[in-house]
Parts: sequence; C-alpha cells; structure tokens
Amino acid sequence: MFVPWESLSAWVIETQGVTQYGVQRQYAMGVGFHHADSGEDYSLEFECGGLPLAIANWEAIRAYMDYEVHSLKEIQDPLDLQGPDDPPHEGLHTFYNARARMRRRYREGEVGKWYVAGWYAYHFCTLWTLPFHLTEWEIARVKRIQTREIPPAMAAWSQPLPAEQWAQPSAELQRQRERLAILREQYPQHSVFSLFTKARGTDELMVPKRKGKKGKKAKAG
Repeated sequence: MFVPWESLSAWVIETQGVTQYGVQRQYAMGVGFHHADSGEDYSLEFECGGLPLAIANWEAIRAYMDYEVHSLKEIQDPLDLQGPDDPPHEGLHTFYNARARMRRRYREGEVGKWYVAGWYAYHFCTLWTLPFHLTEWEIARVKRIQTREIPPAMAAWSQPLPAEQWAQPSAELQRQRERLAILREQYPQHSVFSLFTKARGTDELMVPKRKGKKGKKAKAG
C-alpha cells in the first residue's frame, strides 16, 4: 500500500491524570493517512518516554524522507565514538574510541586530572571492557543464527526504484521546506511545533527589520 508522502499526518499525544500515586503524564506519537483507493483511514500510535522523544521520532522519519538520510552514521555520533570504518553497533571499538577522545581532551586542556581519574574509576567499576566483549559475542551469535528466507515478493519490493520512477516533491512541499529552514535559523529557540505551523502558513515570513543610518527602521527587501 503506497500513499503520497505529503498526505501523511503525524501527531504527538500528551495526557495527564491523577492517581493515588500522584500526577502521571503519558506521551505518544501517531501517524496516519487516508487510502483513496479503498476509502479507509489508517493510523498507528505508540507510546514514547517523553515529549522530546516523540518529536525526535517524527524528526527521524521526516529526515529520512525529506533529506534522504539512509544510515545512522549520517545523523549521529556527536561524541566521536564511531570511526569511519567502525561497525554500526557498540563494541570494543566504542570503548577504545572513548578512551582516545578522553586522552585527547586532556592533552588539549579541555578536561582536568579529576575528569580522567573519574573516567578510569567509572569503567573500572563497570568491569572495564567486559561489557563490550559480551556485546561483541552477542552480535556474533546473532549473525550465526540462520535467518528465514525472505519471500520473493518482499525481496522484489525491497529493491530500489529506478531514478525515473522516483516521486518528486510538489512545489508546495518545497516552499514549506524553504520556509522551515529560514524559520529555524531566525527562531532557534522556538518549538518545532510552532515552526511547522508557521512554515505551513500562507503569510509572508517575518523578516527582522534593520535600523537605518538616521535611526529609522529600514524596510526589509
């Protein structure tokens, strides 16, 4: 079942209730669409640990669709724990990369001796490299497990489409992308919900006005 990407709707749910244990909040993210051929509406919701996580789930989907993000290496690794040729999972390479990063920060004066001592003490208490060895062993065990044969129909469906069959974004979606990029630069402190609302609006963007030489406000070009 295929539907245009622009027809997909997404939402975040926040609920709050009072129980004998106090105030409890729950969060969820949902996606849905209308299938024109069958006339049916489809939706899927799943619980999230918090509002930022729910928004992050949607941002991951949107980044994959809008910016063609195809791997974790393209969007993560802010702590330099994954090298260019490292496998995507956490393992011994993660530990050694973290240690090399700590040593580099110490040489550059970014952290002090207490930070280094705390780093070694923490990893000593967590059994040094043993957890990473167990991770490597578990990953190797999973790889050795014989997987079920993929049905031919699924294998055919998973093949990439030729470039001439790629769907092209509409002019409206392109306009919203451009507006969103400008808004995120102008209002980095605003929530993603308010920026999306502004980006989908039809009003002109509010361009900050600049003062002229005589103290008068110059019109934005």
